[in-house]
Amino acid sequence: MSAGDQKSVGDKPEDSVSVAEIWPEVARAECLARGAALKWASGVFCRPEHLERLSQYKKRESQRTASIHTRLKSMVQSYLEGVGWGLEQLREARTELREVSIALKKAGLESSGNAEGVRSLERLREVSINHSQLLSAVSNLPRLYSVRSMVLETERLVESRRLLEAHARLMDLEHWQDDILWQLHGVAGTAGSGLSAEDRELVDKYFSGIGQLVDALGKELWAVVSSALALARQNPTPFVSAVRIVEREEALDQALLEERGGTRGNARPLPPGRPRCWRASFFQVLGEAVSARFRSVSYLHTRGPGLAGHLSALQHAIMADLATVRHLLEHCVPSHYRLTGAYLRASHNCLHTHLAQVSNWDLESGEIFAVLNWVLHIYNSPDMMGDPELVAEMEKEELGSLISAEGLEQLQSKYVQSVRKSVSEWMHKALQVELQDWQRDQEPDTDHEGFYHTSLPTIITQMLEENARVALMIGESLRDQTIQMGLYEMENLLNRFREALVEFGKEHRRNPSSNKNKFYLHYLLASISNCIILKQSTESLQQQQTSRSVGRFSRTPPNPLAALDRAVRRACRLVMDQLLLDLQPLLPSLLTRPWLVQGDPVPKLCHILERHLELYNRVRPPCRQRLQEEAQWLMVVEYVRALMQKRLVCRSTEERKQLAQQMVQDEQHFREIFHGLDGEGSEPEVNPLALLPVLADFIRLKDPGMLTLEVSGLVAKYPDISEEHVSVLLDIRGDISRDIRGAVLDLLEQSAPPLPAGYRPIFTDILVPPSTMAFCLPTAKCA
Repeated sequence: MSAGDQKSVGDKPEDSVSVAEIWPEVARAECLARGAALKWASGVFCRPEHLERLSQYKKRESQRTASIHTRLKSMVQSYLEGVGWGLEQLREARTELREVSIALKKAGLESSGNAEGVRSLERLREVSINHSQLLSAVSNLPRLYSVRSMVLETERLVESRRLLEAHARLMDLEHWQDDILWQLHGVAGTAGSGLSAEDRELVDKYFSGIGQLVDALGKELWAVVSSALALARQNPTPFVSAVRIVEREEALDQALLEERGGTRGNARPLPPGRPRCWRASFFQVLGEAVSARFRSVSYLHTRGPGLAGHLSALQHAIMADLATVRHLLEHCVPSHYRLTGAYLRASHNCLHTHLAQVSNWDLESGEIFAVLNWVLHIYNSPDMMGDPELVAEMEKEELGSLISAEGLEQLQSKYVQSVRKSVSEWMHKALQVELQDWQRDQEPDTDHEGFYHTSLPTIITQMLEENARVALMIGESLRDQTIQMGLYEMENLLNRFREALVEFGKEHRRNPSSNKNKFYLHYLLASISNCIILKQSTESLQQQQTSRSVGRFSRTPPNPLAALDRAVRRACRLVMDQLLLDLQPLLPSLLTRPWLVQGDPVPKLCHILERHLELYNRVRPPCRQRLQEEAQWLMVVEYVRALMQKRLVCRSTEERKQLAQQMVQDEQHFREIFHGLDGEGSEPEVNPLALLPVLADFIRLKDPGMLTLEVSGLVAKYPDISEEHVSVLLDIRGDISRDIRGAVLDLLEQSAPPLPAGYRPIFTDILVPPSTMAFCLPTAKCA
């Protein structure tokens, strides 16, 4: 290797170091590239046979390197061209700046040369200013001298209500004042200072009459606008003049604002008192006039029936004023005033305020009804705001409702509470009258069908139906609330009615033979009929309620039908108690030996039953059938109870046969008495009269060995019969041995079937008296 080569080789590290120091990114990139190349080569040439494709890889990488070099050269060339163009632009800018600098130096030299000439003209400018001031003073002297007379003349025109002429003079005065202020402002601005306070005060004092004239003219204008409704029917000219003046002022305000209000700097200021906004004041005064018209309607005697008259007077006053506005005043103003809509809006707002005050009064139901009816129906009816010609105006104004939804709800609640108080009082009075009727010494009244009744159901029914009908005139919601309230009060009345029946029964039991209680049973029956009528009325009221309102109220829904059922049950119980009281003297003679021989007292019992059943026919169905069934059950229960007393114990087969025959005859007598029961009502599942022949067959049975089978049949028909009952029946036969008795009672104890659904027990109400020992020693324990 030559020395030159060695030197070049030795220089390479120095060059590479210098390049790495200047551009460390290049060295880092080269290291990364070498590492990536080694990694790629180690992956591609990992086996000897892969070296065969070395030439292909070398050729491909050479082509790629050449392409990259070409792109780099192109990019560097474009950058160099851009740099050259920028340098050329900088050279041109430097040349232009040099030329501008020379021109500015020449202008400065010329300006400094002209300064001495300007100083020589200062004196001339001062003389010109003084001359212009003197010229303005001379030109304004005639106006200034005539201001006082103009003010007086304008005052005279205002007082005589020549408003258009007065307004023309006023505009001239304002124009003079504005010109003088502007001239003073211009002079002060030329002198370099603003208008002084002394000058402003001097001008304001000299033209002070203008402000008074404006106030006086405005007062007259608003007086004319306030009385527009009255003037329209007589002479609308003053109103037309007032509207023209308002429009002039509004146009002048707009012109001044556009001319002076939007500029800045040394702009001409707005005249004093501008803008006046008289159009807005026009509508404000109109609203105050409408409010005054409302106040003029007399509020005296507005309580009670007077409130409806007051609302009617408001209706007529509003419609009369609306007719005047639509047919007369609307033609006196520009179309964009929409005077009818303005009056509607003002009257609506006044009504809203006034009705809010009325709603806060302590109103009775009739007064609340008048307000609700007027607000919900009359106000929006064709006779008032529902007029087709007014509907479009109402929709444009979007006035809303006279009373808010919350206010209406409160009014309806107050109405329902007031009606409830009245209904409660009337129901209390009706109940007192009913209690007095019970003490009358005559039968209750009968209707066209012959049923007993009193005045109570008629009063209650008419009152509730009338309240529902009146509430429906307002709306279904109020009707439903009223019906709901009526049902609550009906339930309370029926509870008090049931308590009164209980007291009525106690009083009768204390003195049953008193003449005062001669028609006790009749009025009990009338009470039952009354309950049937009230039930029909209650169901009718419940049907009138809309389905969406049922269950909507927060309280527990009323249940007058349950209260009616309790009252009817109590009345029926008292009727049965009276029947038992009438039967009681004859029952001890039943199923005794005299009865077995003579048949007494069954005919007398039948006579009492016939008399009671005849009175039961004065009761409305279905309670009539219910009373007949209860009487039948009572008679059978008392008959079997007498049998259980063991007043008659058979001594022979003949006596058993005779006892059975007599029981069957009694059953036939009772069946003839109750012959109408099966035809008028639904027959019960267990006919109590059928028990008597069954017991007769049990007593008549000849073979005691068949008693087990007989008892099985008896238990199947009457599952509530107990061992005590069967034991008494065996005692009455008088021929039963201890073995047969034990077998029968064992069978009864083993069977004991459950009571079927719908079965009405009969033996449960019959208690068996305790058995007595035939040979009881008189010991202390026995005593």
